[in-house]
Amino acid sequence: MTTFQVTVRPVSAADRPTVERLWLMFRHDMAEFQGGLPSPDATYHSDRLRAVFEDEDWATYLFAGGDRPVGFSFVRALSGPARVLNSFFVVRGARRSGIGMRVVREVIYRHPGPWRIAFQDSNMAAGAFWRRVATEIAGDAWTEERAPDSDRPDVPPDVWISFTAV
Repeated sequence: MTTFQVTVRPVSAADRPTVERLWLMFRHDMAEFQGGLPSPDATYHSDRLRAVFEDEDWATYLFAGGDRPVGFSFVRALSGPARVLNSFFVVRGARRSGIGMRVVREVIYRHPGPWRIAFQDSNMAAGAFWRRVATEIAGDAWTEERAPDSDRPDVPPDVWISFTAV
């Protein structure tokens, strides 16, 4: 297992091409659990990606190990009753190194208050990771529920974890 310094910083306009390339890797990984093929031009739907660069109610972070991008997170509903960790991605070469836990704590603590995080039941690694995150941040004071995705009734319900970060 390789360990290295990782930084978390807000995404700038200059980072857009990097985030777009990481997005393709993320969507490719998620296709295993959510289905879906790339578009004819080999991209994946990018409505969410457009929103993170255009909507002020989102915060987008880039994770880097030195000068190498290793992941991102998209947080939405900053002004809502609970922040939503909408997308979270660490490249395969950096997984299982502890980076995910370090960066997600930093992102969450930048926005204290109630949080909601969704994942798919079939993604067992994500389930274990998010339950561990909730326990580390909130102890036993977190909940889990299943809710269908109203935009995608053809996919299994999402699992939602809720907790408060102080």
